[in-house]
Amino acid sequence: MRLRAVLFDMDGTLLDSAPDFIAICQAMRAERGLPPVEEKLIRDHVSGGARAMIINAFDIDPMNPGFEALRLEFLERYQEHCAVLTRPYDGIEALLEDIERARLIWGVVTNKPLRFAEPIMQRLGLAERSSILICPDHVTRSKPDPEPMILACSTLKLDPASVLFVGDDLRDIESGRDAGTKTAAVTYGYIHPDDNPRHWGADVVIDHPLELRQVLDQALCSC
Repeated sequence: MRLRAVLFDMDGTLLDSAPDFIAICQAMRAERGLPPVEEKLIRDHVSGGARAMIINAFDIDPMNPGFEALRLEFLERYQEHCAVLTRPYDGIEALLEDIERARLIWGVVTNKPLRFAEPIMQRLGLAERSSILICPDHVTRSKPDPEPMILACSTLKLDPASVLFVGDDLRDIESGRDAGTKTAAVTYGYIHPDDNPRHWGADVVIDHPLELRQVLDQALCSC
């Protein structure tokens, strides 16, 4: 079936949001008289959310009495600074222009809460271009469950078989595959050092956003 839409995961696929996470963690450490940690220590755990980043940035056990206060402070700071350093990955803007030029629909399906995802899309000038933004707030079960992808396809009135979902996490690929979409795994996102996107069973694996151009060309020419 001819491709009609491309849906993206947000963090690690469409946007490099790690710089904001890193800046917040380093600021929290500095205010406590602690030296900076290696940025990679935080970047490698972005996909695990605030919990994983705090555990690794502060080398703290989640059962520690002070853990929850750190996590909540992190989220409060992120609410105010969620799009300061965050930018689309290299090649994403050109890719989106190609998608729009081909008159395809594009949007975002993310596990990032709406209170963070919406202002980020707005501040980066993507909200008015994106056809849909699906967050955990809109569903009862987040990725890897197929519910977010099923909701996106039904809202856009698209057959899932005409949709390509692009993500940097196994949960993205599982969600798309179980919803009936085509899937693309990226290797440039927040991949844990022990993980390998080539083992996720995606329809295609790409190392740079612009590699999707060839995938789109082939899909647009198919019958």
